[in-house]
Formats: sequence, structure tokens, C-alpha cells
Amino acid sequence: MKKITILLVCLLFSAISNAQDTRFIYEVLMKSNASDLSATQKELAFLDVSGIRSVFYGENNYKRDSVMQRMWETRNFSSAEMAGLRSDINYRIEKDLSEQKILYTGRIGRDQYQYEEDRNMKWKILPETAVIGSYKTQKAEADFAGRKWSAWFTQDIPLQEGPYKFSGLPGLIVKVEDADGHYEFNLKEVKKIAAPAMFVSRGNIVQLKRADFEKQMQKFRADPTSFMMRSGSRAGGNRGAAQADPNRRREMENRSKEMLERMSNPLER
Repeated sequence: MKKITILLVCLLFSAISNAQDTRFIYEVLMKSNASDLSATQKELAFLDVSGIRSVFYGENNYKRDSVMQRMWETRNFSSAEMAGLRSDINYRIEKDLSEQKILYTGRIGRDQYQYEEDRNMKWKILPETAVIGSYKTQKAEADFAGRKWSAWFTQDIPLQEGPYKFSGLPGLIVKVEDADGHYEFNLKEVKKIAAPAMFVSRGNIVQLKRADFEKQMQKFRADPTSFMMRSGSRAGGNRGAAQADPNRRREMENRSKEMLERMSNPLER
């Protein structure tokens, strides 16, 4: 499924023209803390589809982004408004189905990074079927990003789409989970929307290759405090003040340690 023929593209355009500006709401279950795999984080995530393009993002992350944008515009900052909006889906995935292009945008420390996915998702479609909710679905499997995934897709919604980076099956992915039971995406609701969500970027987004993004992530995990101080300096923060103030450095170390624990069992490994 590396390329879509002209005929398939035409069929795809025809199919999705009836599903433009649609939001697919997924419940995401995550065991992202390796030291406590009995704990499951639960969040809602949205897949907004408009024509041949889509964007996948966390509900809380989008709300947080909107609050931050308003605070920047009004210069009225309030930590209370940010309470309860912490998200483990701190990234967004944009797809262009006509070009088979997937863009990942995410944050490490205080910097935002973006890369184009360079790995193909090779699905094996199986004969097994099941009814999930009101949808007739069929099973498919793929090895991707260090995990073995099982997906259930429905041709009732003829979109080669799904949550996160998952796509390329002859129907919308209703459910996808990894073999270890650490990550699971379940379709909960479908509704029409006026337009897909829009994101405002504050500061520069660092464009790089996926391998270089992973190197940056490794640096962060090796020494998160130093990494965050360096990224804070690039963003205009006062690196020297953080180094000189032991209380501020201790606070940053504790925050970094908590962040590392929360993401010690990442979706991609």
C-alpha cells in the first residue's frame, strides 16, 4: 500500500467528499508509566477529517493550547486555568492522504519539533470479523514503531484513516491496540464539524528528520534538566538564573523527573 493508483485516488476523493469536515472522537487508554503498568491514563482525542487531509490531537492538549493563546494575547496568565488540562497526548498528527504524507508535531522540553514519518505501515488483513458498536469490522495486524498492533476497520466508513499515525486500510479504523495491552484507541463518537481544529504556533517549530528527533528525545531522557534549561535559553528564558537558584533548579529537576516517569513506556519504542 505504498502508493495509491489514480483510480483509487478518484474513488477516495468521491468517498470522502461525503464525509468532509467530520470529527471522529476516540477514547485513548495509555499505560505510559513503565514503573506502574497497572495504572491506565484515559483521554479523549479527536481525528478531524476534511477532504484528503486530517489532524489528530488530544482534547486536553487543544484546550490547553487555546487557553495559552488567550493568555498570550491578554498578557493575563493564570495557573488555575491550566489545572486539569495536563495531557499525555502532547502531540498532533497531520495526514495528507493524496501524498501519503504524515507529519508529527510534538514538544521536547520547551521546544516544538516536527518531522515527516518515513516508515511504511504494512498491514496484513485477516479474515476475522467482529461487530464493534454499530460497525461491522475486519481485523488487520502490523508491526510498527516497536510494537505489534491489531486494528479493526470498517468499510461502513470508506476512509483510509485512523487515530495517531494509523491509516492505509480500506476503511476507518474503529479500534487499534498493541499486543502488550499498553495502548488502545477506541472510536466513541462521530459528528459533523464546521471546520477542523486550528493550531497557533508560538515561536519556531524545529523541522528535522525523525532519526534526529529521536536523538533529541534521547538527550532529554539522559539529562532532562540540562535539556530543558538549554531549550529555555533558546526560547528566551534565563538559563543562568535557573543554574544559580538552587530552589528553581530543584523544582525543574522534580518536574523533569515526573515527566520522565510519565513517559517511561512510550507508544513508540
